[in-house]
Amino acid sequence: MPLTLDTSLLEEKANNIRISVIKMLVAAKSGHPGGSLGLADLFSLLYFNTLNHDPEDPMWSERDRLILSNGHVVPVRYAAMAEAGYITHSKLLTLRKLGSILQGHPERTKLPALETTSGPLGSGLGQASGIALGAKMDNKRFRVYCVTSDGEHQEGNHWESVMFAAKYKLSNLTLFVDRNFIQIGGRTEDVMPLEPLREKYLSFNWNVISSDGHDFLQLSNAIAKARSEYLRPTVIICHTVPGKGVSFMEGRHEWHGKAVGEEDGKRAIKELSKIIKKKKND
Repeated sequence: MPLTLDTSLLEEKANNIRISVIKMLVAAKSGHPGGSLGLADLFSLLYFNTLNHDPEDPMWSERDRLILSNGHVVPVRYAAMAEAGYITHSKLLTLRKLGSILQGHPERTKLPALETTSGPLGSGLGQASGIALGAKMDNKRFRVYCVTSDGEHQEGNHWESVMFAAKYKLSNLTLFVDRNFIQIGGRTEDVMPLEPLREKYLSFNWNVISSDGHDFLQLSNAIAKARSEYLRPTVIICHTVPGKGVSFMEGRHEWHGKAVGEEDGKRAIKELSKIIKKKKND
């Protein structure tokens, strides 16, 4: 993990990831733009600052493990992996195509370092907890990170895993909650209210940290605090804007799983490209 935080680099990578996500979804004619765009900053930080990993040796035994529970937002992970050098950018345009290694939900056997196959929501934390417990039993030093959606907190099996991780004091486990307040059927608090989410995790004996999911310094500090916790698992509740970076998608639950057409794709890429140009001129 780098000692310094290069926010300019992270912003550039996050914006590149967002542009790649749009291109992928336009080519696929399907997919989930809302959460994928909203998580671009977190995935930029993970791949270019946080994770102990090696694209040249993706299955390195001492690598940190990253589990993506809400597999429908896997375009953001594929895009981040392309930026990091795991796959070529041209390969991204095969998203959701028959025979492609880049399926609409991550498949562990298709791409090295995907770690798990996900799709059914609520399962990722259980998988991550098992890996974290195994690491402790084997005295391994790698850390386990798990990304979840807020909507999947409506699943009972997720909360079983919350209890499991606390029971076994999995301090090598860090959970991220993409708290964007939307799901496919509308706003989470209308479909099935989750609040008070922070207090729920505290009651299960977790270390709880809230962070702006688009602020690299806040996120980095939260991850550092998680690494210094030795008695409990840590959850970082990341407050994000779904569709971040694209004005007509931001905050709208309709874009949770809406296909991005060619014209909308052009508009989105134009907006995101302006951000890059402005940053370079500042």
